[in-house]
Amino acid sequence: MKRKPYPSDISREKFAEIEPLLRSVRRSTKPIKLDLYEVFCAVLYLL
Repeated sequence: MKRKPYPSDISREKFAEIEPLLRSVRRSTKPIKLDLYEVFCAVLYLL
């Protein structure tokens, strides 16, 4: 299911610059099941 875009969303290109930083601080205990882009956009929406 595709969600509607919100004004707070950033582009995938901008997120590609941030993604390595997010992945580097995460401990490698389990595989990621969520799309980090979607989670990041949700945090931006809440802020």
